[in-house]
Amino acid sequence: MKRLSERLALEKLQKLKDDFTKSIKSNYEHKAKSCLTCETNGACCLDAHFVNVHITKLEAIAIQNTLANLTEHNKAKISQRIERTINKYKLSRFGDTFSQTYACPLFEKGTGCLVHFEGKPLPCIQHACYENKEDLPPDELLAEQEGRVEKLNILAYGKRTTWLPLPLAIHTGRTD
Repeated sequence: MKRLSERLALEKLQKLKDDFTKSIKSNYEHKAKSCLTCETNGACCLDAHFVNVHITKLEAIAIQNTLANLTEHNKAKISQRIERTINKYKLSRFGDTFSQTYACPLFEKGTGCLVHFEGKPLPCIQHACYENKEDLPPDELLAEQEGRVEKLNILAYGKRTTWLPLPLAIHTGRTD
């Protein structure tokens, strides 16, 4: 199996996410309520009983690269928010990490998702406020894309990586 450089894997990851975003927007999102009209902007991102987004090593690096473009002050503020989230919700890489929920530290009130255009995780791309269950994108779409992300990780790092809760993955920077 021919390996990919991390840079090339990140480029392929961004293309995969761009294509997934276009597919969700054109095929599903028009049936959802717009985030711009939400009475409580960011409620879904900040719902500590709901959010349990997991990402891979490659995705963590894409998010870190996006956050690196912020001012030093904002980087420090986000870093502190990530650490507080990990501590407050007792996030751990051990046990059933998929049962660990948290409020997303990458949502900035008044701004929105800090990694919306570059680095936004697949579950967040797929998520929207749908009134009817039958309008939701099928779970298989997300599973298919996550499988592709897993393959990119294997091509870049030579092995499977551990999917970790987003704050933990970007705090440590590198997952195993």
